[in-house]
Amino acid sequence: MFTKILIANRGEIACRVIKTAQKMGIKTVAVYSDADRDARHVMLADEAVHIGPAPSRESYLLAEKIIAACKQTGAQAVHPGYGFLSENAEFAKRVEEEGIVFIGPKHHSIAAMGDKIESKKLAGAAGVNCIPGVNDAIETPEKAVEIAKGIGYPVMIKASAGGGGKGLRVAFNDKEAFEGFTSCRNEARNSFGDDRVFIEKFVEEPRHIEIQLMGDSHGNVLYLNERECSIQRRHQKVIEEAPSPFISEATRKAMGEQAVLLAKAVNYQSAGTVEFVVGKDQSFYFLEMNTRLQVEHPVTECITGLDLVELMIRVAAGEKLPLTQAEVKRDGWAMECRINAEDPFRGFLPSTGRLVRFQPPRETMFASDTHQWQGVRVDTGVQDGGEIPMYYDSMIAKLIVHGKDRLEAIAKMREALNGFVIRGISSNIPFQAALLAHPKFVAGDFNTGFIAENYAQGFRAEDVPHDDADLLLALAAFVNRKYRNRATAISGQLEGHEVAVGEEFAVVTLGQQGASTTTAVTVTDFEGKTGSSVVQVGDKRYQLCSNYRLGDVRISGSCNGQPFTAQVERGSLALKNPLALRISHNGTQIDALVLSPRAAELYTLMPYKAPPDMSRFVLSPMPGLLVEVSVQPGQKVQAGERVAVIEAMKMENVLFAVADGVVGKVLASKGESLTVDQPIVEFS
Repeated sequence: MFTKILIANRGEIACRVIKTAQKMGIKTVAVYSDADRDARHVMLADEAVHIGPAPSRESYLLAEKIIAACKQTGAQAVHPGYGFLSENAEFAKRVEEEGIVFIGPKHHSIAAMGDKIESKKLAGAAGVNCIPGVNDAIETPEKAVEIAKGIGYPVMIKASAGGGGKGLRVAFNDKEAFEGFTSCRNEARNSFGDDRVFIEKFVEEPRHIEIQLMGDSHGNVLYLNERECSIQRRHQKVIEEAPSPFISEATRKAMGEQAVLLAKAVNYQSAGTVEFVVGKDQSFYFLEMNTRLQVEHPVTECITGLDLVELMIRVAAGEKLPLTQAEVKRDGWAMECRINAEDPFRGFLPSTGRLVRFQPPRETMFASDTHQWQGVRVDTGVQDGGEIPMYYDSMIAKLIVHGKDRLEAIAKMREALNGFVIRGISSNIPFQAALLAHPKFVAGDFNTGFIAENYAQGFRAEDVPHDDADLLLALAAFVNRKYRNRATAISGQLEGHEVAVGEEFAVVTLGQQGASTTTAVTVTDFEGKTGSSVVQVGDKRYQLCSNYRLGDVRISGSCNGQPFTAQVERGSLALKNPLALRISHNGTQIDALVLSPRAAELYTLMPYKAPPDMSRFVLSPMPGLLVEVSVQPGQKVQAGERVAVIEAMKMENVLFAVADGVVGKVLASKGESLTVDQPIVEFS
């Protein structure tokens, strides 16, 4: 067994590998860029080596720097995590040639499966169901259109070296095929240095289901059940679960056995995943093989009781797999939500910056611990006060739950999301809460088009259903009563004019553009207990008990005898009013002022101060790097014309003119780091 390994990665996966290595008594070496100098994975590792500037192409993607760090520290093996160099066959080969063990498959297996065109041919030869399409690289957009017509629309245009949703387009007509081929090729060249593109039939109403494999160097390959990954946005997975609520036992077995056939055909060793697209009739076709550990591996760990990172390390050290196919368990139901730094209410634009508050829900399961199940686990690479840099992936954390069945897993996940506190940047937690509450998701009735179909106009606050929205008003009144009670204890109050806590209040819910709604509530003591009140909202009565203390970001307790967790924010810069309370629960959020009835009456008379008119400007919708300004002063621009391109978190975002006009000034230059709402172009 190794005594020291280097993790050629960053963020949550680096922390995850370190935890298993620590459990096994193996020393760890972290590598870091300038942006990650104070990152969590650097603190957790036994040693850390600086490998370059913030952009990944100048640090995490440089094989020679990783190999040099191994030699410098005496690391005997490298775990690549996922992303970066994890599926780079040349890197795996160079590591092996230097006498260092690559904790992953052999380079020839990575090469065979990493090329999507060659892997399809191999899969077909191994007896795996393959999707109709053209598996040879296509040279021109005209040829792409001709092939797409031959296969029949819709078609999927994919970069051979693509992954993670990059270099992938779906075309429903000739125009989309032509444009999709060009943009797909450019994206592939920029992201992977390989611009080969191929086309295949797009299966309608498809589900994305993948089989987890583990192979050793003794010829043994096991399939560790499947994962359902159909809930995707722009080909990026959002929620993953295991097992799938869709496939039958017979389909599971057939998919697993075909995946094993493919792995054996390339002498596969280590963890790998065979991805299938599954039609509504349970017909399934090979998509690709990921020759690495997947982001969503924790859901498989929950239902099988195995530590996949430990198995990878043991297999790399030459050990045999410790179990047979018949011994692979499938216990309970697991789900994972990817918590990303993005604003779902602004078209999921990246949100970078400082984590002013980062308090995940209480963990009862832990990465690398195979003894604690049926609970909540958080895999993350960040901490309170940490920075979310714009150079890397947008994922902040993975929230994983394990329950007895699917409904219990959904309930646990909703409650865990309620307790997940993230301040300073936006996150997709409200969107995750909305998905988990959607009747079709709860019923297991969905496919890869679920988000596009149900949120075609984007995601809005009204898309978040709440079982009982008045509960949020009751919580605002309850918390305000706590503040009023504290005010009664202030010393030096004028006799006869002391602060008195009444029972009648008005909750003023703050809306857009000065709009507000006022709701009368009463708050009275409940059973004479500290931390308990009865809040009456209309004809609804809420008996609230909580040991909430002023300043806490979470409020938990019981409401009418049922447990609950919600979040409270007061006086934040994010709020429209410094005296307002922000209450969040089940993905729904309100900003409210709790006033006396007379103060609420007077509040309605307050004038509304409209924000300045910024319609003449093109504003940066997010923090990022300005990589292109496509216009010049004096240029006439039509609505829909390209104005600028901003890069953040490995994604390019093109800004278009919303109306015809003439460019007056260009206010930002190429290469500049932009903040949210920073003006880029002004129209005259």
